[in-house]
Amino acid sequence: MKLAEALIERSDLQRRISELEGRLANNARVQEGEKPAEKPQELMKELDECIAALEELVRRINHTNGAVSDNGETITDLLAKRECQGRRINILRGFLRSASATTSRMGRSEIKILSTVPVAELQKKLDADAKALRELDTRIQALNWTNELL
Repeated sequence: MKLAEALIERSDLQRRISELEGRLANNARVQEGEKPAEKPQELMKELDECIAALEELVRRINHTNGAVSDNGETITDLLAKRECQGRRINILRGFLRSASATTSRMGRSEIKILSTVPVAELQKKLDADAKALRELDTRIQALNWTNELL
């Protein structure tokens, strides 16, 4: 199984576990004399099976991410870099939105609001950073589809 396939399976298991959580909550209590729509014991058994499968899959994914490398960087390294670069870009996008916001003045006597940074220059750098992030993500996706799950 390719690493990318394992990631898809992990997502499916996580969704299934969330669904089981909701179904368990829906069947936790019934009115006296009534029966639950589903048997909680069976749902808990299925939940345990899904969680065990998820644990094993996550362990194997993490092991693979730590073992597979590309140009001296493991997938784990690349994932950490992607997460941090993405966060930085999102923060700077919000900052530049604020810095470039215009305010209207009714007359010359009102206070003029100015940006504290060169917005156009920083926007070009941010665009370059966003492109580098997309390329990094593509690199990670390529590794996911070309490497077997350990």
